[in-house]
Amino acid sequence: MNRQEFFSQIFLKNVSSFKQLNVANPTTTLKKYKGKWDEAAVTHFLKRTMFGAKQNDIAYFKNMSLKKTVQEILQPAPSITSAPLNNYNDDKFTDPDVQMASTWVNVTNFNGMSNGRRRNSYKQWWMGNMINQNRSITEKMVLFWHNHFSTETNVVDNPVYSYRHNLLLGKFALGNFKEFVKAVTVDLCMLRYLNGYASTKKAPDENYGRELQELFTVGKGPGSQYTEADVKAAARVLTGYKIDNKTLTVSFDPSRHDDGDKQFSAFYANNIIKGRKGQEGGGELDDLLNMIFAQEEMSKFICRKLYRFFVFYNIDDNTEKNIIAPLAKIFRKNNFEIQPVLKVLFSSRHFFDKSLRGSMIKSPVDFTVGLVREYNIAFPEQIDYLANYSMWEFVRSQAASMQQNIGDPPNVAGWQAYYQQPEYYKLWINSDTLPKRDQYSDRFCANGFATKDKKIIDIDVVAFASSFSHPEDPDALINDSIAFLYTVDITAAEKNYIKSNLLLSNLQGMEANHYWTNAWNNLKDKPTDVINKKLVTNKLKGLYKYLMNRPEYQVY
Repeated sequence: MNRQEFFSQIFLKNVSSFKQLNVANPTTTLKKYKGKWDEAAVTHFLKRTMFGAKQNDIAYFKNMSLKKTVQEILQPAPSITSAPLNNYNDDKFTDPDVQMASTWVNVTNFNGMSNGRRRNSYKQWWMGNMINQNRSITEKMVLFWHNHFSTETNVVDNPVYSYRHNLLLGKFALGNFKEFVKAVTVDLCMLRYLNGYASTKKAPDENYGRELQELFTVGKGPGSQYTEADVKAAARVLTGYKIDNKTLTVSFDPSRHDDGDKQFSAFYANNIIKGRKGQEGGGELDDLLNMIFAQEEMSKFICRKLYRFFVFYNIDDNTEKNIIAPLAKIFRKNNFEIQPVLKVLFSSRHFFDKSLRGSMIKSPVDFTVGLVREYNIAFPEQIDYLANYSMWEFVRSQAASMQQNIGDPPNVAGWQAYYQQPEYYKLWINSDTLPKRDQYSDRFCANGFATKDKKIIDIDVVAFASSFSHPEDPDALINDSIAFLYTVDITAAEKNYIKSNLLLSNLQGMEANHYWTNAWNNLKDKPTDVINKKLVTNKLKGLYKYLMNRPEYQVY
């Protein structure tokens, strides 16, 4: 199936809610949402702000008000996964500096072999953070900022730098954006990635000076008119920072800094940043950021990126005027604090507009992580770190095969699906990635994933079906499963097809609901009845494989 055929299924099939996604105009207001705070609204909210919506999380937040839910979700949450560990010693390699089950994040010695294995450990640890996330938006924001302040572990070539960068993203994920940009500018990982550590007064490197403006702050939109001369001037401001590879620290060296005056264009009101000598030269960074953050386009650019990540890719004139501009004003009014912007957006009528539900295609990370969380797939106890790291690697590698390799986006601009016009996240789906999505969900319904020591993670379809109110009723089971797994409904005819062909087929009488009811009740009453247990289990596997292979499961 090619991309065009897939989107024809999603957006052009004869389902009213899908047709609305293409033609309906959502309400463009940031006024507070006053609609029902029901399971559908909670599910929509959680799928957008976390990786998947777990049943216990839906139940937890449904008992709260929207106001309290937003407050709790926007509270920063530390990772519940310890620092990445040495899970990689084997008969081919033993890390001389790190024992098994110990962390390597404070070790300064490294070589090509240890670097590669620690890098894998870092990525697996990060995947574990996403799978085990708290009831907080923090991990989703870490991914957002990783895409915004993109770095590549393969280029940085020191997993300690990448690990610290990840912690930095988490620290500022919901904090002050101006402070965030300053911290990223002098971050070990970013200095290494964009050559800031090698930028001197004799040879100013323009990489970071360019991306600071083009990708990180004012963007490339029609309201951003910075010039090539501004890039060169910013590069001169940013000279003088260096990395000590023995201590893994950053320092400012005045002897490497260009202390001359820097002239900027009319876009920046012809501002001149006065050169400073000695250690005071490092203060020019504050002057540069003050100048950039004085541009209204900066706040609009960041709000557009947040909007496209959490709401919808298309920003028309009404959305720009009634959503983006007011959010940008809130951003500026709150001295560039991120949390107040998200609070207003997530509390708005626009965010909960039904025409926007199911309008976004899941990223590979949303798809892979959301699946294991929503099906409540049981991982080993934390003490069994080897099994956990192996399983986290399986999920990570599957997302990477679907074109989202955490830690290594394609380039400094991040993943194309977040910025490439006009397709945006339609780019996640193509003739290569769609079958891989189906294979991933099919595998969890079939034999699952097994580690070398035969530990398995899979979907316990009987336990999952049992989590709904009336699994013995095929209509209720299908309705409840769809309401939980999808954010849009399907037709009664399609539900009837699913019931007849997946739950009732080959049962005596087939079209009568009570034959499924009898089989289910028999499973509960006589769990040792091997034949009946196999029959019910296989039908449930078929049901959930089918539901996850449908286009509706690819969107949220």
